[in-house]
Amino acid sequence: MRRVVVLAILTVRKAALEVFRAYEKHAATVMAAHGGRIERSVVVTADAPPGTMKEIHLLAFPSEQAFRDYRSDPRLSEQRHLREQSVVHTEVLIGEDGPDYGAGG
Repeated sequence: MRRVVVLAILTVRKAALEVFRAYEKHAATVMAAHGGRIERSVVVTADAPPGTMKEIHLLAFPSEQAFRDYRSDPRLSEQRHLREQSVVHTEVLIGEDGPDYGAGG
């Protein structure tokens, strides 16, 4: 099995930032049950429409099946209203680990 890497670019209402963070903590708990995790999050305030910000998440799952199982987990739906209140737009890119461009690599 090959690890799956997901890049999620979320446009979030600034006024609902606390609601968004509550949803993401819930989602991270569900994600962990499927072997996934948020490896990194990046907050971008420039280049966002007024009243919004972008948060970029780098996720990792042990397999594509684990990612699909996470996405279809009914526990995510339990808090979907929080996501709907806070997220304006989501772009999801699914890939795999690429080459290591570090020094000496």
